Amino acid sequence: MSAPAHSPTRFGRVVGASIVGTTVEWYDFFLYGSAAALVFGPLFFPEQDDFVQVLAAFATYAVGFFARPVGALVFGHFGDRVGRKKLLVISLMMMGGATFLIGLLPTYATVGVLAPVLLIVLRLVQGFALGGEWGGAVLIVSEHGKPEHRGFWASWPQAGAPAGNLLATGVLALLAAVQSEETFLAWGWRIPFLLSAVLIIVGLWVRLSVSESPVFLEAQRAAAAKAAETGVAEKAPILTVLTRYKREVLTAMGARIAENVSFYLLTAFSLTYLVNVGGLDSSFALNAVLLASAVHLVTIPMWGHLSDRIGRRPVYLFGAAGIGVWAFVFFGLLDTGSFGLAFVAITVGLLFHGAMYGPQAAFFSELFGTKARYTGVSVGAQLASLVAGAPAPLIALALLGSFEEPNVLAVAFYLVACAVVTLIAVASYGETAKRDLAEDKAVVLQKERRSVESV
Repeated sequence: MSAPAHSPTRFGRVVGASIVGTTVEWYDFFLYGSAAALVFGPLFFPEQDDFVQVLAAFATYAVGFFARPVGALVFGHFGDRVGRKKLLVISLMMMGGATFLIGLLPTYATVGVLAPVLLIVLRLVQGFALGGEWGGAVLIVSEHGKPEHRGFWASWPQAGAPAGNLLATGVLALLAAVQSEETFLAWGWRIPFLLSAVLIIVGLWVRLSVSESPVFLEAQRAAAAKAAETGVAEKAPILTVLTRYKREVLTAMGARIAENVSFYLLTAFSLTYLVNVGGLDSSFALNAVLLASAVHLVTIPMWGHLSDRIGRRPVYLFGAAGIGVWAFVFFGLLDTGSFGLAFVAITVGLLFHGAMYGPQAAFFSELFGTKARYTGVSVGAQLASLVAGAPAPLIALALLGSFEEPNVLAVAFYLVACAVVTLIAVASYGETAKRDLAEDKAVVLQKERRSVESV
């Protein structure tokens, strides 16, 4: 059976470290998305018209996603070889450092084209770090906890995403409320990025206090014993994933499509839509996302708990189907110009997203064996992010056509298509909730013909 943490206190520390770390990293990542929607266009691409400025800013936002699969491979490899904890500390430092430096960047008015180049470089560092963060954070909780409550506890690192978004949006909303548009555009936008330095210190202090995953340590001992017995080195984790877990990678990718696309449309893209199409000020848009993210944060563990009771598949399928239907309601509510209805539009969408995101950590963890789990989870999730989350705001903006005559129906059908992909991926794979994470160690030696050795 999966080895639990040695005590409730220690397990609570593991969960706390995971959610604090993911909150910090997602704060950094989402802060960039909000800034891209609100200020990066005129600051770094001032020679373009308003629509092209936003398009260019979202293009730099998308660049970060292209580094995420690379980060997934690198962090996944070493996470499956040396452990989850060390890699989580490294990812936190990289993400926080890049975010802090963005707050110090000169703009186009100061250094010309060098400004967007530096912005893109730091965005790539952010993406690389986040590519390795998510897999390790959810695994260290999944592999510590009891199997019967895995969905609930593994959903807490997932709550770090809306918590980070809530924190980023909240800081931006506060600054937008107390500063004029001119002041915020001139220097106020830098403050949330510089605050990342404080969050890094808190995150590192918490993460350095946790113990390594007991399930991983047991698999590592089994691998060492097998290698000593045979004299043959262990196969690289990515090779194990590609030979043994091809279907599982595709399942994870498909499951991620609707979840990933819907989140970025409901958060980053909705900011652009409310400000540029609805003609509303940035405080209106930021506060709507802020309150919706608070509801999202609270409900994600509820969805994880429900997946322990009735299974991962039913909850996940409900979320995918719901977001596909809600796509046709969402823009109509935003177009009313009512703050209450905008809040409802984003909140209900995020509730359907949460039904996918809550069980996702446990679901993906249950797809792979221990010594290939970090790699498999990270690669499956981040490859999907590359084709789903990365271009989502760009595709939505292109389908919208213009701010004057927006084609919202095209954007809605885009979300429906993503929902169909996720429904097929999840429905075609069996239920995983009862799997024992310690049973399949995925110890594969380089010269073995068998794809996996469970010991």
